[in-house]
Amino acid sequence: MRKLDVYLRSVNAGLLEQDSTANLTFTYDEDYLASQAARAISVSMPLSRDPYPNAVAKPYFSGLLPDESARTRLAAALGVSDTNAFGMLEIIGGDCAGALALFPAGAQMPPQNLPDEILDQQQLEELLQELRGNPLLGSRRDVRLSLAGAQDKIAVKVIGDQIALVKNGEPTTHILKPGIQGLEGTSQNEVFCMTLAARVGLPAPEVAFASTGDTHFILVKRFDRLLRSDQSVQRLHQEDFCQALSIPPELKYEDEGGPGIDKSLNLLQRVVNQPAADRLAFLRMQIFHYLVGNADAHAKNYALLHTSSADLPELAPLYDVVCTAVYPQLTQKMAMRIGGRNVPDTIHRNHWLSLVPETRGSQKLLIRELKTLANDIIPAMEKLLADVQELGIGHSILHDITRVIRTRSQLVLRALP
Repeated sequence: MRKLDVYLRSVNAGLLEQDSTANLTFTYDEDYLASQAARAISVSMPLSRDPYPNAVAKPYFSGLLPDESARTRLAAALGVSDTNAFGMLEIIGGDCAGALALFPAGAQMPPQNLPDEILDQQQLEELLQELRGNPLLGSRRDVRLSLAGAQDKIAVKVIGDQIALVKNGEPTTHILKPGIQGLEGTSQNEVFCMTLAARVGLPAPEVAFASTGDTHFILVKRFDRLLRSDQSVQRLHQEDFCQALSIPPELKYEDEGGPGIDKSLNLLQRVVNQPAADRLAFLRMQIFHYLVGNADAHAKNYALLHTSSADLPELAPLYDVVCTAVYPQLTQKMAMRIGGRNVPDTIHRNHWLSLVPETRGSQKLLIRELKTLANDIIPAMEKLLADVQELGIGHSILHDITRVIRTRSQLVLRALP
């Protein structure tokens, strides 16, 4: 039996075990359960003395790791099977999304407060090149971090205008994401869409565009990290919707068995601190994804944020928003269906209204949100286009994105009374 201690905010919360058949079991620590400060690591695993079996533990812990090709390349760099979630977490689980850290059972946590490795321009260029073949810098054993998602990325600490690598799983402040190879202008695309989301009033983390040499990248401020006044970094816990619903990450798309809008709304109704507000916020996110042409808003791109001040979580801000509609090689089918439809041009008023109860108040509220976002996004987009040079994101792809947004907003407005 192989074992890993699971820490939540630097407190030993429990034990993850892998048996000879590769099944995982998670058990909360008795001392942790006795503590008044004890909090569940997931809504799928409430505080309990009973062990959580593979059917619950594996989707959650596997969800801490990258998806798809990034996972395969990470496993190759680490020298383990890409189906061996435990083996990968054993090596790189020191700084996961949220507030978890995993270390070999019984071992002391690595020393903290080590000096950050400030990167100069040449080191940054070399890191970005290394990242292509060594996802998450997994083969560097002093860099212990795990991030979900299919895109190459690395968690870093931003100190003023400098970028630093941290050691031994210390908390980071930003996600660094280079452009996606084979898709033109993805860095400018994501900065544009995320900035537009903030400008129309949706919760979205700060995103900045940068480049070094010939490589473009973006820096996304982590919403699961809090920078204290003394410049120390506090972890905030989070989990994506697949983790919260015990759904394996490989089934993140609704067409493959993942959660759709109904299951997501039901999850929010059951577990968050303010269900009505978060359900409405989730629907506004759906409308925004539709308007900007993001077909990849699957269940792992929505999350619950567990703040340290509340017993119940809240809906996390938007993240990973890219207009996929401008890339012909990507599917145009939406990750979550709207009224049973996933082809954007076939979605009409009745499909939107099927997302809410058949009451006059609920349907009137959704129509108001549809109208508001469809109307507000055009002037916000035009103002953002005027600011692209200042933001450093000038690129021809932005004109393709604006055509998608104009077309989608007209489709929405024509569908409404």
